[in-house]
Amino acid sequence: MFHEKVKALRLEKRLTLRDFCQQVKLDPSNWSKVERGINPPPGDVAILEKLADFFEMNDADKLELMDAAAIDRNELPKDIADNDMLANALPAFFRAARGHELTDEKLTELIEDIRKLNRPDQ
Repeated sequence: MFHEKVKALRLEKRLTLRDFCQQVKLDPSNWSKVERGINPPPGDVAILEKLADFFEMNDADKLELMDAAAIDRNELPKDIADNDMLANALPAFFRAARGHELTDEKLTELIEDIRKLNRPDQ
């Protein structure tokens, strides 16, 4: 979860909440609620990028932070929502995640669609 991750990262840097907020220019009262999971994570990409830069995250960790923020806001990550092929595959994924059986044909189609995301030339 986003709030647990950012709190752990802050504590790894041995920063109090106030010191952290002062350095990244966030309101301590609001950020405290984010870290406790009361308020949702920021939706502003610039703030999330500022956090990723502050924590010196590599690209993979930065993407994971962005995804965790979107999921905790009950949203699909923007790059997933904007991808028509993935958006069309999501209903099948949701059925599978809920424990409903997929036909072999639909499962194969879903797997192929996911593979195509990593190999757009096919």
